[in-house]
This record gives sequence, C-alpha cells and structure tokens, in this order.
Amino acid sequence: MKEEIVELTEDVSSSPLYSEDFAPVPLAKRSWNSTNIAAIWIGMAVCIPTYMLASSLINQGMNWWQALITILLGNLIVLIPMILNARVGTKYGIPLPVFLRLNFGIDGAVLASLLRGLVACGWFGIQTWIGGAAIYQLALVFIPGLANSPFLGDFMGINLAQFACFLIFWAMNIYIIHKGIETMKVFETWAAPFLLLIGAGMLVWAWSEVGSMGEILEASYTLSQNSEVEFWRIFWPNLTAMVGFWATLSLNIPDFTRYAKSQRDQIRGQILGLPTTMVFYSFIGIAVTSATVIIFGEAIWDPVVLLGKFDSAFVVILSMLGLTIATLSTNIAANVVAPANGFANIAPKKISFKMGGYITGVIGIVIFPWKLMADPSGYIFTWLIAYSALLGAIAGVMISDYYLVRKGTLNLADLYKNDGPYKGWNKPAWIAFVLSILPVVPGFLVTVNAISAESVGTFLVDLYSYAWFVTFALSLLLYYLMSKKVDKK
Repeated sequence: MKEEIVELTEDVSSSPLYSEDFAPVPLAKRSWNSTNIAAIWIGMAVCIPTYMLASSLINQGMNWWQALITILLGNLIVLIPMILNARVGTKYGIPLPVFLRLNFGIDGAVLASLLRGLVACGWFGIQTWIGGAAIYQLALVFIPGLANSPFLGDFMGINLAQFACFLIFWAMNIYIIHKGIETMKVFETWAAPFLLLIGAGMLVWAWSEVGSMGEILEASYTLSQNSEVEFWRIFWPNLTAMVGFWATLSLNIPDFTRYAKSQRDQIRGQILGLPTTMVFYSFIGIAVTSATVIIFGEAIWDPVVLLGKFDSAFVVILSMLGLTIATLSTNIAANVVAPANGFANIAPKKISFKMGGYITGVIGIVIFPWKLMADPSGYIFTWLIAYSALLGAIAGVMISDYYLVRKGTLNLADLYKNDGPYKGWNKPAWIAFVLSILPVVPGFLVTVNAISAESVGTFLVDLYSYAWFVTFALSLLLYYLMSKKVDKK
C-alpha cells in the first residue's frame, strides 16, 4: 500500500522560518525514482576513502573476507536509521533542519543541524584536496615541470601548482552548488555507471596482470601487520567505525528523499545503492592492492600512487578523470547539502541553500585540508567513532520522538511557526542527548591520550568501542521515558 504523501495546506510563507529551500516539496515536483536514489548512493560511496576502507581493518589483523563482512554489517546496520529517517523526508517533503524542529525544538534545531553540518565542512575540505590532487597528478603527465613550481612557504605547506589544482576542483564544486539540487541529481545519475565501470576496469586489470583471483586473494594475507590479534577484539570497534562512516547521512537523508516519488523508490534505491557499492568498492581496493604486492613487490593502497606507476598516458588520464568525478560526486552529495541546509537554518529568509553552500566552500579552504591529510593516524578511533557518538545520540532522539512518542505523525505547518507547539528548545531531547554521550567520554579521553586508561577502568575504555550503539540506544530510551513521564503529568 502506498503511504500517504502529506502536503502543506496552510500558508506559512510569511514566517521567518520559511523559505523556498525549506518549503515541503509538493508531490507534483517529486522526480527522483529508485534509480536516482541508488545513483546518489553510488556517487557518494565510490571514493578513495571507500577504496582504502578495508586497509585499516586488514592492517589491524583481519583477513580480506572478515574485512568485507565487517563493512557489509556496518552498512546494513546504518541502513536501518537511514530508511526510518528517510521516510519522514518522503512523507512530508522536508529537509533535515525542518525535521529537527520537531525533535529538538525550533531553536534547538539550529544547533542540532549545525552539529551534523560542521563535520561535513571538514570532509568537504578533505575531499576537495583529494580531487585537486588527482587533477595535479593528471597535469604532471603533460607538464612534469609543475612539480617544481614555487613553494608557498611552511605556513601553506604546498607548492603553487598544488594549490591551483585544489582551487580548480573547489570551483567545480561551487559551480554545481550554484546550479542547484536538480543539477546534482543529473550529475550523480550520469556519474554512477561511469564510476562502476572504472572500478570494474581496475579489477579486470589486476586479474589479468596476475592471472588468478585465487593468487590475488592469497596475497591479501600478506597485507596484515598484526595477524595474531584476536578477531573479536578488533571487530567491535571497527564495526562501530563502519556505522560511523555513513552515520552522518543517516541523519540528513531526508534532504534527498524529500524529492523521491514514493517510499518504495527511496527504500529500494538505498538498499540497492549503499551496502552493495560499499562492499564492491572495498573488495576492489583489497584485490587491486593485493595484486600490487605480486606485480610491483609492494602493497600500494593509495590509487593515486598506483596510477603513477603506469606508463600509458591514456590510462593515467582516464583513471584520474575517474578519480576526479568520483571525488566530486561524493563531495557534493555527502559534504555540501547538510552544512548548506544547516547554515541556511540559522536565518532561512536571509541565508539560502546556495549561500550555505558557499559558506561551506570557504570553510573548506580555511581549514587547510592538506594539513589534516598529512596526519591520518587515528582515523578510525579518533574521528569516525568519536563523531559517530554524537550522531548516534541525535539519531536516537529523532527516531524515538517520531516513531515511538508521536507514532509517526506531526503537524507540518507548525514546523514553520515560532510560537507553535515546537517552539524554543525541546529540553527532554537535549537532556537525552547529553546523558547518552557521557558514558563514552572517558573512552574518548583515553583514546586522545588526555587521561590514562588506568584512571577510568577497562569497562569504560572498552565501552567506547561501541560508541554509536551506546549513544543511539541510550538517547532513544531516555527520550522515550522522559516523554512518557511528561505525558502522565
């Protein structure tokens, strides 16, 4: 049975909380089918971090199939809150900041959406640097002398050509932001099959060079730096990290599914696009890297470095073009939409989605992402798990509030009223948010070497490995209990 699409029946256009960007998308303007939704996910999932995702798992002691199972399970788990939150976007046609007004209050939603958006600003800068690096490597094929371009000093830490390529790729992102969300849909739909072909081509190359997939997979066992480690000890923190990889999108998925034609389209598109692509591209990363051990005598995880080994200009050009498109498609969808809407939610009448995107772009430059990339240590434990804790707490409140407390209903017009039932800050939501995070704080402080493990005990240190699960479950339960208590009064 097709679920009802609820449209706005009251004129709230004069409200300061209303804008054309935040207005519910009417059914007549819904143009995204399951193929478009799947293409968005393929475009986001096909990127260098996905290609290299299994490397950290294997380096810690997993074998190739254990790494793939961990990646698959993490993506199937995060798919649950993803689809649940996506349903709200499709049913009401609203983006994340408007949805958060229901859970965290009209004023509280500004902070909640910024918590989601600010991490994307960091990722935007990092992915823009990766895309610029691909352009730089491509330029070196034609103009090798660019490697000797003037060094911009220790403060910048890169040469002029590298910075110029970074700005060129940055400008590509800004252009798509300027053209709007429909241009993004067209770009992602066009890029998806091309990216899948590039990945398949890399796999075919590795297979043909070695001659046996069995030999390639056997070589993968040489990639581990710690093959004696107990599997279950590294499985749980890495599973949490795999959930954290897309925990950001599990919150702002309504930003995309508000354009879906139906619930069936968004559910089918996500199931087809997310877990399959993540496992497929992670496997390509494992297989190709394992093949490099046989072909070049060393493991080359970074595809940009690998492409530098090829003598054919055509192969380098095609591959770098693929990397550029892959990074662009990931960056626009995963790292622009959420912060753009988050900044716009500060003052919807004054800050448009495009202006929010431009702000994101500026932040992506001033954080000097190439310096962040220079020290990738602690990527899983310090970054993905830590931020997954915050996002798990927000997701728990969202799902508890909408599905358990409000039973899947809301007043659409009231989301745009400053003096309506959702005004101010929803205190139970923020109390649940803070309390759910507290148990994992000691483990985080130990991880960043702020305190010693002995000072907090083994239990709290180990608990941090389950950060997303802990904060999600606690915030969901705490919010539900507090809301039921309020109802009884």
